[in-house]
Amino acid sequence: MDIKIIVAAHKPYWMPSDSVYIPIHVGATDKKSIGFQGDNNGDNISFKNKNYCELTGLYWAWKNIDAEYIGLVHYRRHFANGRLFCKKQDRVIGGAQLEELLRSNDLILPKPRNYWIESNYSQYCHAHHAADLDTTRQILAEDYPAYLDAWDRIMKKTTGHRFNMFIMKKTLLDQYCAWLFDILFKLEKRLDISGYSDNDARVFGFVSERLLDIWIETNHLRYCNNPYVFMENQNWFVKIRNFIFRKIGIRL
Repeated sequence: MDIKIIVAAHKPYWMPSDSVYIPIHVGATDKKSIGFQGDNNGDNISFKNKNYCELTGLYWAWKNIDAEYIGLVHYRRHFANGRLFCKKQDRVIGGAQLEELLRSNDLILPKPRNYWIESNYSQYCHAHHAADLDTTRQILAEDYPAYLDAWDRIMKKTTGHRFNMFIMKKTLLDQYCAWLFDILFKLEKRLDISGYSDNDARVFGFVSERLLDIWIETNHLRYCNNPYVFMENQNWFVKIRNFIFRKIGIRL
């Protein structure tokens, strides 16, 4: 299989040696080179990186990479190969194992996140701005009504796929990206984010994470949930503190 997985990065970092991986400098426009392929040549939206995050890399791959399968991961977060008790770098999945998974699935996704006491909708609203999702739903109602049922069901669920990580056939990626970026570009025109914090201004990356499951469910696609490995240590004290603060209405 011809598999190409872009690894979105904004700084120099360790990269997998397997040939399926292509390190991409996202938001490369007007930035000093970090030694990776930039997302600022060919057809691109690199200049939107502040608001679109890793999606500028996805857009570049969609428009500029020709492969049978295309994927997106992050420099700090990769799909795992199932090995334990070894260095994190040795736990990143390789092309041969990916081929086995793709033979029986339309997509490979990371294991879903479970918010337990929050719905997908309430969690987003506590962390960001409800208008982001409400306006997205309006766009779906106007232009993609067939996706509304899935939207309403999934917004009420407590689980969802996050991180904008996936691997899929290029034919599916073409369909997904045409749908996704049409919605996000329309959302960009309708939202006033001038008063958003730097984090909340990454709104189109955040919203896209919620749209992926809606697209998958509506199109009845087969997927597998694969473990992922985080390349850096996570500060769980900070994560729990931030979660509690958001629940009581305090924004950090």
